[in-house]
Amino acid sequence: MAGVEFGPKDAATIARLLVRTGVDLVEVGMVSGPGSKDADLVLVTHEAIGPERSMTLVVVRDRQQVAKALDEAERLGVRHIMYSIPTSEQHAKLKLGSPSPKFLQTLARSAITQAKERGFHVTFSGEDGARTPKERLVPYVTAGFEAGADRFRLAETVAYLSPWQMEKVIADLTAIDGSEIEIHSHNMLGMAVANSLAAVRAGARWISATVGGIGERGGNAPLAELLTSLRVIHGDTRFDLAHLTELSRVALKGAGLGEAFQSGPTTPHAFAYELPGQLSHPEAYETLPAELVGNSRELRVRSRLTTALVKWALDGSGVFVDVDAFTPWLVRRQEFGGAPLLDRDAIRKAAIDFQAA
Repeated sequence: MAGVEFGPKDAATIARLLVRTGVDLVEVGMVSGPGSKDADLVLVTHEAIGPERSMTLVVVRDRQQVAKALDEAERLGVRHIMYSIPTSEQHAKLKLGSPSPKFLQTLARSAITQAKERGFHVTFSGEDGARTPKERLVPYVTAGFEAGADRFRLAETVAYLSPWQMEKVIADLTAIDGSEIEIHSHNMLGMAVANSLAAVRAGARWISATVGGIGERGGNAPLAELLTSLRVIHGDTRFDLAHLTELSRVALKGAGLGEAFQSGPTTPHAFAYELPGQLSHPEAYETLPAELVGNSRELRVRSRLTTALVKWALDGSGVFVDVDAFTPWLVRRQEFGGAPLLDRDAIRKAAIDFQAA
């Protein structure tokens, strides 16, 4: 989530509480290549609950990049990876440079094969999968399992489906021979829990949720509501619900979100981004435009500063600096200053400070 960065101490505490609650797998960190910024979080989580109870997201863009990312995952002792692969035409074109379904399947097969040869447990995703047509999604998922993947995650990257629509989409995937399906919903429309339960009804075996529902684009399926729904509706007693309140308190405090996280399209963080691609192509990530509900699109970032993001922030400001020099300067200032939250105006003001330095 834009502007939210947990420290190692909070990450370890949250991971331990999740395991005590009965959560099978804790997702921590992201790896896209050497020198992952999330290395400390991954290592401390492994120390707290063990690598076998942890999963780390690995970005997929091309074969060479995947190989370097897997090198980093191995260095960190990761055993379970989750490949983030865009499946909709719109997202594939933006992130992979090609909307071709053949290219998508070839890339997924290659990435999965590389990981399985190294001994990883592999979950692969359909990023923006909820908006991916059946005739494009099912062959992709089939190809992934044929390549040896252990699990597929359908990502409702953009909240889009009703529970009855979700049930049908998941049923098409669970019908694939040898499939094991996970659901990951966003809560912009307030249906993340309902969609998760609908996915289970259709045969999904895993649900991705976040503590307090904390997440970008309206949040994710909130863990407490999900587990209590499973208890009340399905009589599921596998989970120790007594830890949920403490979990929420620790996560909200660590995220700097106060005492509660509000989902939906009207909150200040609903349309907050820290990736330049999201800011430049918001239509690819939004269920509906911010302006439709009287909200606004914002940049929010702490330490995840890149030259592309800084260029976006300075565009049209009339402030001209050497971005390649200014960005590392700003990163250092953030590190020494405790990484306060930055928006576009704050970055522009920092550029003026840089000019005067």
